[in-house]
Amino acid sequence: MYLLDTHSFLWFLWDDPKLSARARRAIQEDTPCYVSMCSLWEISIKVSLNKLTLPGPYRPYIPQQLQINQFNILPIEFRHTARQSLLPRYHGDPFDRMLIAQSIEENLILISRDAKFAPYGIPLLW
Repeated sequence: MYLLDTHSFLWFLWDDPKLSARARRAIQEDTPCYVSMCSLWEISIKVSLNKLTLPGPYRPYIPQQLQINQFNILPIEFRHTARQSLLPRYHGDPFDRMLIAQSIEENLILISRDAKFAPYGIPLLW
């Protein structure tokens, strides 16, 4: 099972060539893919600050894309926040640190090109 980093999620939706062929194939497999509520929060913040433009309004665009692509939403739970609080500070971005914590707690392979994830020893795919 996979957890998509925010950029992986968006690049997949947009058929962006920055998404590696290996990552695209993995997402298209019949393996469950999760998008963290943390990523959805990050996207909504960037949209509200005009740092990110979506092809349509956040609502209904994001829910439609989640449904069309059969992506599951991974909620943020207390155990995720507890794990995040114990992580070493290899990576400072709070959204990415939450994805790392969720990957560990849920035993998910994180699809990301972010090299700062490697020191955490989590399973990565790119």
